[in-house]
Amino acid sequence: MNEEQKQKYKQKYDQAKQNGVKFWPDIIYKDLLVSFALFILLIGLATFVGVAFEPKADPSDSTYVPRPEWYFLFLFEFLKFVPGKIEWMGTFVIPLLGILVLIALPFLDRNPLRHWKSRLTGVSIMGVVVLGMVGLTIRSVITTPKNGEGVAANTPTEKMLLGGDLYGTYCVECHGPDGEGGIIAGVEGLEGVELKSISSSDEMYTRSDDTLHAIIDYGQQDLGMPPYGLAYGGELKKFEIDALVFYMRYTWDDRAELPADAASAGAIPALAENEIPSYEVHISKIIQRYCISCHRPGKENNNYLMGTYQEILTTGDNAASNLIGGDLNSYLTLTIRGEEIFDENGERIVQQMPPTKLMKDEYISIFEKWVLNGMPETAADAEALIVDVPAEE
Repeated sequence: MNEEQKQKYKQKYDQAKQNGVKFWPDIIYKDLLVSFALFILLIGLATFVGVAFEPKADPSDSTYVPRPEWYFLFLFEFLKFVPGKIEWMGTFVIPLLGILVLIALPFLDRNPLRHWKSRLTGVSIMGVVVLGMVGLTIRSVITTPKNGEGVAANTPTEKMLLGGDLYGTYCVECHGPDGEGGIIAGVEGLEGVELKSISSSDEMYTRSDDTLHAIIDYGQQDLGMPPYGLAYGGELKKFEIDALVFYMRYTWDDRAELPADAASAGAIPALAENEIPSYEVHISKIIQRYCISCHRPGKENNNYLMGTYQEILTTGDNAASNLIGGDLNSYLTLTIRGEEIFDENGERIVQQMPPTKLMKDEYISIFEKWVLNGMPETAADAEALIVDVPAEE
């Protein structure tokens, strides 16, 4: 910079200093406007976007994909290009060098002119850095697998729904749909074993939530119960076990009270007058409570799966006879009434279902009415079957 340029800059500086901008109220007013705008922005983000709820950290859950906040995603993505043996280069050395380059940039580009066209060195270096950060951030969002959405149970209703589903899947087979226990039938290695009730006051009053969690997590191998926690070879994550314990506590402990909507979550809906049951509203809940514990992959069940509507209609060694619309003598409707099916040689091919204790009469009635009406899948399908009866004159 020559002497003439220095004098011009000094004159501009002195003029700007003389004109000045008052701190009060000008600067304060501008600061208040910006602060208020940011405040409104934060309120809007919190209200309409929010923060995704996730379960508590579970070291045993290897399926969880950790990711930092969005402003660190570029570093998170950059590490994917760094081999594990030199990870320290990507986590410390290279970021440090980048920071040092930015610190040194004002000393490398000492051009006093402020227009960007006159500062191509600094603008180019910073442009490459910003483009790299933006590009890595976008790539991270696109390529990083997402964790399962909607799995974390946070409200009482969500916990009751999740806990009820898990109980129906993993516990009913041995403990019964209402935790009543009894003599186990159809479970390999436990055939004929008699289990006490886990829903009694004696159990609920003397077992804390931590104790119930530990029993489910670790199992009780000497009593024939396997571990269900991921850390011990099972299938359940910690938040799932928490939901299962929550369901047990608020279903069977008469000291625990829940809001009415949460207490009824997952309950099998009663059939209204002239209502035709559907798989969507009624049958799926009955199956989850009484059937799915045995009729899922990996169980001895004549290959009959009941996880979905299509599985109920099409799977099994006796698929053609399991369910027939309008026929109460199909295998499934006979066995839920307590009858057993034998082949021509007198050998039993299907036992009563459930094996230990039949479902309640009201649920058998719902199931039979569903079959008689052609087994509608959705509530809309069932409603379409209702024929309006004209009122008597």
